[in-house]
Amino acid sequence: MSPNGSDRSPRRPMRRKLLQAMTAGLVLATATGCSYNWEDFPRLGMPTPVTDEAPRILSLWQGSWAAALATGVLVWGLILWATVFHRRSRTKVEVPPQTRYNMPIEALYTVVPIIIVSVLFYFTARDETKLLSLKQKPDVTVNVVGFQWSWGFNYIENVDGSTGDAKTDKNLAAIPDRFKADFPANAGGVYDVGTPGTRNPQTGNPGPTLWLPKGETVRFVLTSRDVIHSFWVVPFLMKMDVIPGHTNSFQVTPNQEGTFMGKCAELCGVDHSRMLFNVKVVSPERYQQHLKDLAKKGQTGYVPAGIAQTSHEKNRETNNL
Repeated sequence: MSPNGSDRSPRRPMRRKLLQAMTAGLVLATATGCSYNWEDFPRLGMPTPVTDEAPRILSLWQGSWAAALATGVLVWGLILWATVFHRRSRTKVEVPPQTRYNMPIEALYTVVPIIIVSVLFYFTARDETKLLSLKQKPDVTVNVVGFQWSWGFNYIENVDGSTGDAKTDKNLAAIPDRFKADFPANAGGVYDVGTPGTRNPQTGNPGPTLWLPKGETVRFVLTSRDVIHSFWVVPFLMKMDVIPGHTNSFQVTPNQEGTFMGKCAELCGVDHSRMLFNVKVVSPERYQQHLKDLAKKGQTGYVPAGIAQTSHEKNRETNNL
């Protein structure tokens, strides 16, 4: 019996509350997931990858979640263990033994985080190096131009009806020569440029549409005319900053036809939310026909790529070559 004469165990209220909390959590988790497609669960919120490179990013995402979950389960387990088995007894008032330090425990919580961070750093650095490699010569090169508040796309291609040379075109002067080394010779090119009110004619989605060929390696050369933007094609699982005075670049190989959403992922001003675009992946033949259609519309040559590279940035790149 308890000190107050009742045969009710003092631990029962605590156990009852714990059971109620666990039941409520289970109901909440299952109720919020009623409309969730469990086939999508392994991707942990990521969309279905549509490029050859995206599975590498997805794998890194899944691995990070697994590491975080394992760490969380360990920490939650220790918290619950201490809460349940080392809580103060209602029948005892003495102070428990005090420990000033415990060297094995202190070593453990110092070494384990270092190991976790080192493993995550290794896999992140490995995958980032692979994803940002430009060693493979691209089949297609597109200069993506970000500006307030939309996007321009310079297709650096040899297109019938378009004359010129992308390597010497003054509108592409902001792009450093090292990026131009892989430009096709005598590429007159075509362009497309949008406004926030532009719509994709097939889907009605806002923003201009960037066309890409399926199965071909595409290199994006990213430049800005004003402030920092970020080029993000959602199902590519890849995004990169578009910085004035500095040129970024990466490449992907689309492997699925369709129209996909893209957006600016960097807060760039009052109409940032309207900086949307579409990416339409089609067959190589249909892609070439689209370039010819742009030439027939008179959209030949290139739109200005952006702000010229600063001397400081040129020196930095020269020293890193």
